[in-house]
Order: sequence, then structure tokens, then C-alpha cells
Amino acid sequence: MTHARPADPPVRELTEPERRRVVRAERLAFLLDNAIRIPGTPFRIGLDPLLGLLPGLGDAIGALASAWIVVEAVRFGAPRAVLVRMLYNIGIDSLIGAVPGAGDLFDFVWKSDAKNMALLRRHLAEPHVVHRASRRLLIMVVLLIVGIAASAVVAAVLLLRYLLTLSPHF
Repeated sequence: MTHARPADPPVRELTEPERRRVVRAERLAFLLDNAIRIPGTPFRIGLDPLLGLLPGLGDAIGALASAWIVVEAVRFGAPRAVLVRMLYNIGIDSLIGAVPGAGDLFDFVWKSDAKNMALLRRHLAEPHVVHRASRRLLIMVVLLIVGIAASAVVAAVLLLRYLLTLSPHF
């Protein structure tokens, strides 16, 4: 016997003010991630990696600007799993982007705002699909973090045991 998944409820149409909010968020994401074409290449960059060149302050300003897209997702009723996924994108951008040199290069390719706008657009078009995908990603990230934490504890215990065998005074 197969169980059919209940049909997703119909997606409502956006009002004119809601459409304007989406357009503003899309403009911000474009400005932060893709506003400037690199001549002679198909690549684009935005203000976010350029802000990241300012030590400390630049990444904070970029993260605050990115947070506005998450605020709009909250206003549109995006589920917690989608919001966590958006915050994950910003967190990766901010944490790795803060590393001098390598982080600046990472900022040129990790386009968290474009990713978050894609999540918001997908949520508005197919709310249940993006919710399920975000929940799966959230579970994988939590499992990865638990695995890393467990590995760190095991490594610490092994290191401590090794250090104790080196000195006869313990």
C-alpha cells in the first residue's frame, strides 16, 4: 500500500507592496553580490567582497546588509529551517570572509545574498519544497557539527593520554 503525500496548499499571489519588497531585496542582493562585471570575464562581483577588504568593519557592514534579506524572509513567513539556512549562508560568508587574504578571495565566489534571494524566491513560489530541502540541510549541518565536536573531544582525550605517557611525574 502506498501513501500519497497530501497536496501542497495553493500558493497565494503577492500584493503590489509585497512585490515591491521582493524587488528591493533583489536589488540589494544584486548590489552586494553581482553589481560589477569584471572586464573581459563572465564574472561579476558586488560590494560585499569590496567591503570585506576593510578589516573587521567591512564584514560587519556586509553581514548587516545581508540580514535585511533575512528580515524580509521573516516578514514573508519563511519557516525556521529556511531562515536558519539563510543565516548559515551569511555566517559562512562572514566567518570565512573575515580571514585576511583567503577570506577576501572567498568573498568573491561565495554569494550569500544571491543564495538567500534564491531561497526567498523559491519559498514564495513553492513554500513546502524549500522548507523540506532546508530541513534536510539543517539536519546534515547539525550532524556535521556534532561529528566535529565528538572528533575534537576524542582528539583531546588522545592528546591528553599521550602527554601523560611522556612525563613520569604525572
